[in-house]
Amino acid sequence: MPILGAHMSIAGGYHKAVEIAKRCGCDCVQLFTKNNNQWRAKPISDVESQRFRSVLADTGVGHPIAHDSYLINLASPDDVLWRRSIEAFVVELRRADQLGIEYVVTHPGACVGSSEAEGLARVAAALDEIHRQCEGVHARTLLETTAGQGSSLGWRFEHLADIMAKVRHADRLGVCVDTCHIFAAGYPLATRREYRATMAELDAVVGLDRVRAFHLNDSKREFGSRVDRHAAIGAGHLGTEPFRHLLNDPRFRKVPMYLETPKGLEDGVDLDVRNLATLRALVGRRTRA
Repeated sequence: MPILGAHMSIAGGYHKAVEIAKRCGCDCVQLFTKNNNQWRAKPISDVESQRFRSVLADTGVGHPIAHDSYLINLASPDDVLWRRSIEAFVVELRRADQLGIEYVVTHPGACVGSSEAEGLARVAAALDEIHRQCEGVHARTLLETTAGQGSSLGWRFEHLADIMAKVRHADRLGVCVDTCHIFAAGYPLATRREYRATMAELDAVVGLDRVRAFHLNDSKREFGSRVDRHAAIGAGHLGTEPFRHLLNDPRFRKVPMYLETPKGLEDGVDLDVRNLATLRALVGRRTRA
């Protein structure tokens, strides 16, 4: 079976995210290592780190990854925000390292008034400085594909390739592919032929070997809308077929996949449990041409 999990809350402690993931039937888990809407972060104690690692081992939940703060913008043309974003992302990587988390997912950022080329160069320069400050830190960065809302970068595969080509230590970078985002950005996935064409383009431009994680989200908005709105699996404009193609693709059987779909209960059933069941029911079934 594919490696499936979800983003979980750290309310009550980092270990709580793992415990909830286990109860929902997750194989893997994504979390924030701090409040994602604040710059400041309370230091992680050794006790918290050890308990998180221990619960991972006890539950068998693997492949923990972190998502960075939404305040960070490594593409910003504003020097003050750019510098603050660099400092904040250094903290993100160090916190992940404390917890034994291998990857931190980040959106490349928004160029906000500058050109895409200038924004991409800004991201690469920021990552070079981050790598310089994080020498000896094992946690690495995953650049996430985006929907392209506003001036956001990362909605074309070429954006990610450009950043990696400019960064001195590109071996410290990988890619996280979000199904909702690439669909909203205009990459078709509905039929098997479309799915294969999109993945062939990703391979040619970025390289499938760089894909280290997937975010599995349906889209509330239509194809090519460039609007980032997540929906439950099968409840949006993607439907279930794109997920069937992906889950039955042997090239990604060892790549962990994380839900970022809406939370809550429906008819007394946890929505993460329902979405995971929907995904697992697609495994092993034939896909349309």
